[in-house]
Amino acid sequence: MLKVRFAPSPTGYLHIGGARTALFNWLYAKAKGGKFVLRIEDTDKLRSRQEYVDEIFDSLKWLGFEWDEVYYQSQRFDIYRRQAKRLLDEGKAYLENTPGKGEAVIFKVPAKDIRINDLIRGEIHFDSATIKDQVLIKSDGTPTYNFACVIDDDMTGITHVIRGDDHISNTPKQILMYEALGFKAPYFAHLPLIMGMSGGRLSKRTGATAISDYRRMGYLPEALVNYLLLLSWAPGDNRELIDIKEAISIFDITDVNKTAATFDLQKLNWINSQYIKKQDAEVLADAVIPLLVEKGYIDKDNFDRRYLVSLVELFKERLPTINDFAEWADFFFLEDIEVSRELREEFFKKDLSREFRIFSERLDKLETFDAAGIESAFRNLVEELGLKSKELIHPVRVALTGKTIGPGLFEVIYYLGRERTRERLLKPFTQQK
Repeated sequence: MLKVRFAPSPTGYLHIGGARTALFNWLYAKAKGGKFVLRIEDTDKLRSRQEYVDEIFDSLKWLGFEWDEVYYQSQRFDIYRRQAKRLLDEGKAYLENTPGKGEAVIFKVPAKDIRINDLIRGEIHFDSATIKDQVLIKSDGTPTYNFACVIDDDMTGITHVIRGDDHISNTPKQILMYEALGFKAPYFAHLPLIMGMSGGRLSKRTGATAISDYRRMGYLPEALVNYLLLLSWAPGDNRELIDIKEAISIFDITDVNKTAATFDLQKLNWINSQYIKKQDAEVLADAVIPLLVEKGYIDKDNFDRRYLVSLVELFKERLPTINDFAEWADFFFLEDIEVSRELREEFFKKDLSREFRIFSERLDKLETFDAAGIESAFRNLVEELGLKSKELIHPVRVALTGKTIGPGLFEVIYYLGRERTRERLLKPFTQQK
């Protein structure tokens, strides 16, 4: 059975690069009916922290990458030392003493040509003459990365190693260790790096943010997974949106691109907006409630959920992220809104107090207060006053919302209600001057 693994080091949070590696491993296992193993490489006792382990687990679950098995390297030190002793006994390794620190176990690198048939990059050649003897067990008794990897991959039955191409230099060293131990080497597939828009390595400034941060910033897990898929793979037909179930049915690791992927935050935002559009407003409401509570816009134990769901439905067609709702819809929750000096100077330089008052009176007289009736009242008013719609519609929007863009004005007025609309229409040319 095909078996792959994702092996994060808990010395930091799960970032975009690691999440994509986890995705391609998980996806390949799903596509081929195999197993996805999670291995925590926590041999660095000083830098490994439980909070990072917890965050990695939480982020993988949030993305939907459930694993079949989990291992901790820190619990396997006896196994590594036992295998190192075997290589010592067979004359394939030797001891090296470091004064004041103890003895390290060193692997003798044999002279040979190493060929790797990479599933993404094709055949890669290495000359072992360029590789110096490798430390297997450090003088403090901890295993090195390459040695622990080889033993764990064999003993846990890993058939395919899918990882970033920054590990290519480790692969020939591991191949030699597989052979020395009498293990069958797995297949290798090295994913291209993810670059920033400027062409350099991905950094925090260009997108190398923790997955938990993207979660907090209001991205949907399905959207982020969709975008990660596009970093080095494509579903075909120039499509950019693909359901994960369909991706599982057509994915093969050999179809991954060799060239570096470019992280484009604008593309991620667009994909996220498409998923928000498709998502049920009830589900989106659950996501925005904590944000609104945090800002003090609603009481978590006492708010009108139906009203909130209606507002989410009103905005979801245009939201790049969930968090944008709290910012764009704030005027529905604030008792008093603030209109900036710039907007006052642009939209209230002409005294429209009479027009605003008449419009408010017309709204008060509506028998049926709905978007259609509100629009009809507005259209009739501008016609009677001999105005162009834009001469009144933009100032009214600014007065009611403090913003120049948003959902349809007549829907906004409907959800604000007569009373709040009346109050806000009376202020621009008095208190806000």
